[in-house]
Amino acid sequence: MGERRRISSVHARPNPVAKHICRKEVRFEVELLPSDQASAHAGQLAVLALFNQFGLWERVRQEVALDPRLQKTKGFDPEVLVVQLVCCLTSGGVSLADAERLNEDTALKALLGIAAFADQTTLGEWLREVGEAGWQAVRRINRALVAWVLGQAEPGRYLHCGRLEGFFDDTQIEVSGKNFEGAKINYEGNLALSWQTLWAGPLLADGILGATSETKESPRSEEAGRDVSNCLPELLTANAELWAGRRGYLYADSASSAGKYLELIGSQFEAWSVSYNKWTGPLERKAAELPEWAWSAEEKARWNDGTEHLAQYASFTYQPGGCEQPQRFAVVRHKQADGEFFWRYAFVAAPAGATDPQLVFEHHRLKGDKERAFSEVLSDLDLHHPPCAELKANRVFYALAGFAYNVLQALKLIHLPVSEQPKRVRTLIRHLLLLPVEIKRHARRLKACLYVPAGWLAWWRGFLAQLLPQCRQLGVVTVGAG
Repeated sequence: MGERRRISSVHARPNPVAKHICRKEVRFEVELLPSDQASAHAGQLAVLALFNQFGLWERVRQEVALDPRLQKTKGFDPEVLVVQLVCCLTSGGVSLADAERLNEDTALKALLGIAAFADQTTLGEWLREVGEAGWQAVRRINRALVAWVLGQAEPGRYLHCGRLEGFFDDTQIEVSGKNFEGAKINYEGNLALSWQTLWAGPLLADGILGATSETKESPRSEEAGRDVSNCLPELLTANAELWAGRRGYLYADSASSAGKYLELIGSQFEAWSVSYNKWTGPLERKAAELPEWAWSAEEKARWNDGTEHLAQYASFTYQPGGCEQPQRFAVVRHKQADGEFFWRYAFVAAPAGATDPQLVFEHHRLKGDKERAFSEVLSDLDLHHPPCAELKANRVFYALAGFAYNVLQALKLIHLPVSEQPKRVRTLIRHLLLLPVEIKRHARRLKACLYVPAGWLAWWRGFLAQLLPQCRQLGVVTVGAG
């Protein structure tokens, strides 16, 4: 008996396995109601609040190029069209047709104070009519937003090692059909447009959409401009004020390694690094002639392809074509650790003061994070498909898309807690901006009932109280004046 009791007591111990969870059939009633008083875009209140904080309305009105109407008392004001496109992009929309569908959202129009949105034909006509001057106006507004965000956000959220890091890169926007103005066959044999962008920290400072090139790099180092980096001088000049009074750093890939580009970058940034893998013949010969004492100690390193390599680092100066002065190059020689006989070389151009070649390579590898951020813009806002056939219209649209991306980044950098900083744009759209709201009208007052996740109630209360003073809050709902 004693043994039996002992065994039964062992089996009586609590079972650590979780209780059984299964799916059950649920009976419920469904009532279909018109959505005149409800919307899934309550989060656009946060975008509206940021517009007010930034002063977007006045900035748009000051740019006369954004209003091509002959009769200013008819049609859509430019701020309506700008807000419609930006709200479309910041709520998961990807096309002019998606922007047109916002007109079906009565509750959203009530929140934004807009009686009606434009259809896609009107939006396309506006993008074409504002043309070059309107595109430059949107670029100025976007640069002003970037400068404003850098002034408002905590520096620790966008600086790296005390520097405002810049990044220049190009992406190919492939198109189909012969109706896209400016599209050409690129270096990969595809019909495409080139979107060259300049970044300031996590913000898309500026960009130029235009014709691509048959070659990624210039045919020769002294022939800068016949490549997909030909807009680099214009972008650096237009955005130089963003780095005024700040320590800066610029990353660029091999498409920006022509001699004139290197000297331009060196004249505007104290620290920088550029991949150099186009005209490497003279550099490889010079590296092979370096004495053994010029190389660092041999060490094992995990290479990009996942294999283990032996690596050594050195640096030297060399004057490539197109440069008036010699440039410093960091070099790594490497070979597989399992018996490869000959060294292979990789080069990075750097400023004259960069005397530690291994640190140059380690810092330059961070360029991959910048490339991933660029990829997020293209994928999260789905910018792979230009909406119009005319280049001038697509330029305005892509400039507004960059502005919309920066609006979302501004919300994160300035107002969201530290725990939310790693979130990417599409996560912000899904979890912060796509919230249900119900509109109720009482006499002359408008009541907006936001259905917010419990964990975000305190944040929304504080945010709206600070940035939308025309609204007064009632418990867990926000009430705005009619």
